[in-house]
Amino acid sequence: MKRWIPFMKTPPTVAVVRLSGVIGAGARGQLSDQALGPVLERAFRKGKPLAVALEINSPGGSPVQSSLIGARIRRLAAENDVPVFAFVEDVAASGGYWLAAAADEIYADDSSIVGSIGVISAGFGAHVFLSRQGLERRVHTAGKSKSMMDPFKPEKPEDVKRLTALLEQIHASFIRHVKARRGDKLDTVPELFTGEVWVGREAEKLGLIDGLGHITPVLKEKFGKDVKLRRYGLKRPVWQRFGATLAQDAIAGIEERAEYARFGL
Repeated sequence: MKRWIPFMKTPPTVAVVRLSGVIGAGARGQLSDQALGPVLERAFRKGKPLAVALEINSPGGSPVQSSLIGARIRRLAAENDVPVFAFVEDVAASGGYWLAAAADEIYADDSSIVGSIGVISAGFGAHVFLSRQGLERRVHTAGKSKSMMDPFKPEKPEDVKRLTALLEQIHASFIRHVKARRGDKLDTVPELFTGEVWVGREAEKLGLIDGLGHITPVLKEKFGKDVKLRRYGLKRPVWQRFGATLAQDAIAGIEERAEYARFGL
């Protein structure tokens, strides 16, 4: 009601968007550009916030979805002339750090895990198991590279070489993004872009974050003690809440747990 009362000053408002989980399209991750698009649009445009804060707790995931989400954040920030602040909780690693780097300033807890600026491709090989069971893998392709890295066939050196080249290209894109966003704040240590991770204070020394701090006290310091936080987040559809995709959710949950476990979480 205050906004309708003449001469009554409304408190400053900061929109808060929670980015928690693995990054990927569809069931592969909780965070995707398609799902987050409407959330981010509302956060940046509704009520003319003074800033947008990102609560990040993500071990990473799809580099493409990370890039799309990060680009959307920057586009909305420019269109609405709104600064963006990122606050890392347990982890902002790999794609999670890509999202954090989309902010103008990054803050973390003293024990937050930050970094992992690298790219990974993981799989399995089952050709020995199949041969022991008397099973034969039959694959027919048009194009010699169509069955590259088939997990049911022995690994080929030329396939590994091609995959490594692809990963290096994606890694170079990741590095360009971080350098463009963090600029002169970054240290020049060789380990910075090797996929290594750092905790709190060390991440600050390397320029990966701007400081140690939590969302409420930092925003109060920047915008005054009366600042109001308006929260936005993903909402699961009703049909999902009632278990229509229990098996799919269970698999996604296992995959997500494995991603967090890489960082001891």
